[in-house]
Amino acid sequence: MSETLPNWNLKDFYLSIDDKQIEKDLELFKNFTLNFSNKYKDKLLSFALDFEEIVKEYEDGNELGDKLGNYAFLIYATNMNDQKTVQFYQGINEKLTEISSNLIFFTNEINSSSDNDFEAFKNGSGKYKNWLINLRRFKDHQLDQKSEKIFLDKNLTSNSSWVRFFEEQINDLKFEINGKEHNSSDALNLLSDHDEEIRKKAALSIESVFQTNVKTFTFITNTLAKDKITNDKWRNYTSPVESRNLANNVEGEVVDALTKSVTSNYKNISHRYYEIKSKLFNKKQLDYWDRNAPYPNSPKKLIQWEEAKDIVLRSYENFDQSFKDIVLLFFQNNWIDAELKSGKSPGAFAASTIPSIHPYILTNFHGKTRDVMTLAHELGHGCHQYLSSKQGLLLSSTPLTLAETASVFGEMMTFRTLLDESDKDTRKFLLASKIEDMINTVVRQISFFEFEKLVHNERKNIELSSDQISDFWMTTQSESLGPHIKLSEGYKYFWTYIPHFIHTPFYVYAYAFGDCLVNILIQLYDEGLPNFKNHYIDLLKSGGSKHYSQVLKPFNVDLTNQQSWQKGLSMISGLIDEFEKSI
Repeated sequence: MSETLPNWNLKDFYLSIDDKQIEKDLELFKNFTLNFSNKYKDKLLSFALDFEEIVKEYEDGNELGDKLGNYAFLIYATNMNDQKTVQFYQGINEKLTEISSNLIFFTNEINSSSDNDFEAFKNGSGKYKNWLINLRRFKDHQLDQKSEKIFLDKNLTSNSSWVRFFEEQINDLKFEINGKEHNSSDALNLLSDHDEEIRKKAALSIESVFQTNVKTFTFITNTLAKDKITNDKWRNYTSPVESRNLANNVEGEVVDALTKSVTSNYKNISHRYYEIKSKLFNKKQLDYWDRNAPYPNSPKKLIQWEEAKDIVLRSYENFDQSFKDIVLLFFQNNWIDAELKSGKSPGAFAASTIPSIHPYILTNFHGKTRDVMTLAHELGHGCHQYLSSKQGLLLSSTPLTLAETASVFGEMMTFRTLLDESDKDTRKFLLASKIEDMINTVVRQISFFEFEKLVHNERKNIELSSDQISDFWMTTQSESLGPHIKLSEGYKYFWTYIPHFIHTPFYVYAYAFGDCLVNILIQLYDEGLPNFKNHYIDLLKSGGSKHYSQVLKPFNVDLTNQQSWQKGLSMISGLIDEFEKSI
């Protein structure tokens, strides 16, 4: 794009990676951990009556460590080609790992306590009661202090190093398309280009590059899966998914209800939509690079950054003025990085950072309608994180099951704003785009979840070959996409680039969880549920201070019931109905 896109200003953290305050803060954090350990190690029970004050001290000290870690990550995310930045990022992580090991005793001592002693901690914990309850859920999976320290120290040369290696491998990939070299973000973006020939060339280039590098990604996947198996074995987890469910503070039966609801609706949603789309393209089957192809005769004009900003602001204004005010902070204070540049992390994310600063958003803005929706999605995260930050470091973090709520809600508000302001032809394009986004968020993410389960369960028995992993991929993807999408032989390598498989195993179901939950909430909003806005804002403000069932109680939603999920999925079916009638 020709316009200047924003880069974030990280000076709320430090002036640069050479800022002398960084070394001072490292020393302050080290002193805190040593003093905290000296004061409370093996003595916690004697402070049970005033435990809220102890946890607050722990929280405040950890915020300094998180400040350093978040700054290093954000700098790294936009400068992965700069060796000095990479060394800084790794150096900070190594120092923080070493320093924070002094604090392992705290959670270990709490969870090693008897039930009676834990009740004493809980009774004196004040506002941190839910944090303690969540912590206690890991009691049966916690190791002794020495073992926990070994796990923490070894993480740098096991999980963390392999995640970093994956990131840098993806960043270094180059794709030649129409005589021009592209990074992974640009190449993947061309899969939704208006020109079918460009989509095809992009797909073939991506296939070729992924196939060339598949051995590397197979080795990374095998290594991380085995590392997780080892950790799960030591921690007594009975299934690969159990640790993720615990971290998400969600019951397995709820995840099972969601998964069964989505997979049983494959035919009604994705299969049906792609059948309609194949007819629009006058084909029996769509090539996979046409799966996200724009609706025929859809507008080709790129959306400028200022226009995208105005669209999102109008969307929040239509819902709640306070949201618009928070969103404005991101634009006015350079809390967003949207510029397309070499060495930058592909995709998009919102980093909550720490309560005493504010969230930051990264996106790669190409000017397509989908980029506007992505911006709205990440700003939803940003608003959520900004509101929940008032809970403090330990209670502001929202479980993944609710973490996608504000993002998907904001995306839907923006979609509705665009739809209301569009003409008939643009409306068809927007409906098609939204349906495809929802299929990608719900159907595809659950198919990713099914793929991960196959990989991790089979890895228990044997190291997997590239062909085995690729077969799992093709099986789960063909089931979800249906008979009207033709998957080429080269598509079997597309599992290699998906970061969530590497960063956070089984994260992906949170997207489907969030999308379906928001679809339920949107319908309740449309139905005029009393005090909906107040209940919704209270949900966002609560962060991780309450169990999800508590914050959903005002909405009368029971997520153990498949019918609740069916209500969420019915919104996607309804949009497909509307799209089919419009063509």
